[in-house]
Amino acid sequence: MTHAIRVHQTGGPEVLTWEEIEVGEPGAGEARIRHTAIGLNFIDTYFRSGLYPAPNGLPLIPGNEGSGVVEAVGEGVDHIKAGDRVAYVGPLGAYAQERVLPADRLVKVPDGIDDKTAAGMMLKGMTAQYLLRRTYPVTGETVLLFHAAAGGVGLIAGQWAAHLGATVIGTVGSEEKAALAKANGYTHVINYRTENFVERVKEITNGRLCDVVYDSVGKDTYPGSLDCLRPRGLWVSFGQSSGPITDFNLALLGPKGSLFATRPTLFNHIASRSDLEMTAGDLFDVVASGKVRIDMNQEYKLSDARTAHADLEGRKTTGTTVFLPE
Repeated sequence: MTHAIRVHQTGGPEVLTWEEIEVGEPGAGEARIRHTAIGLNFIDTYFRSGLYPAPNGLPLIPGNEGSGVVEAVGEGVDHIKAGDRVAYVGPLGAYAQERVLPADRLVKVPDGIDDKTAAGMMLKGMTAQYLLRRTYPVTGETVLLFHAAAGGVGLIAGQWAAHLGATVIGTVGSEEKAALAKANGYTHVINYRTENFVERVKEITNGRLCDVVYDSVGKDTYPGSLDCLRPRGLWVSFGQSSGPITDFNLALLGPKGSLFATRPTLFNHIASRSDLEMTAGDLFDVVASGKVRIDMNQEYKLSDARTAHADLEGRKTTGTTVFLPE
């Protein structure tokens, strides 16, 4: 028997319960892994609260990313074997000491990257990869705005975009987070609690505005994000930490400059095995080279998931957070 965090009814952090579960043997195309670290992400709170419905209903085990050691593989699995260090972004179920999952979601972790780093960077790091490299290919000519610059994706994206030569503008909610963002690649940082981010973007860019705005905040930054874009610029809405946007008006894009808008997700970008390997490989390379650091800013015991979720939703965390299975 092993333990996991389960949700029997949606709600606040209090619905997260620490329970004994049974983990079976892997079937064809599957692998059983023993977690050494598990990533905490804002999307975990969406499934817990019911904002995103659980694909297989309740009860559910939250969590989409982790790292660990392969314990056993099922029939037809030949790209990994027992004893391999692996990491993944995959189906729900990461908040567990052990689990079985599709083996094609697992990638081997290079020797130069430790388990906590791997667990904490897979979802956030591969999100940064597709945002900067595919959704809008960032170059040295790019001027971009990234909301929640001191968050997990934001800190990785700031470093990566700076490495690509972009002018990187970020928004944060405190002076402490502003200092953190500046230390992670941001050329300019705006404290949205004390400054109007739209007016500051206009000042910083001398009225040119941004080529692309990356927005994981949602309700609180809309429609201001659109006003930060140059004509034919791109608004990338990839999250909603402040709540969903319920009044999006497609007709606004015309008078605001024939803007483009998209709502991408990581899972569409890594659906095929080849895309997963390419995305993870690009991330592993940029981290191993030292161009991007993954700072572990918080660690919690897995059994303390309630506290971790409360801290995350209370905006008390910065950067990357991992759970350590007991």
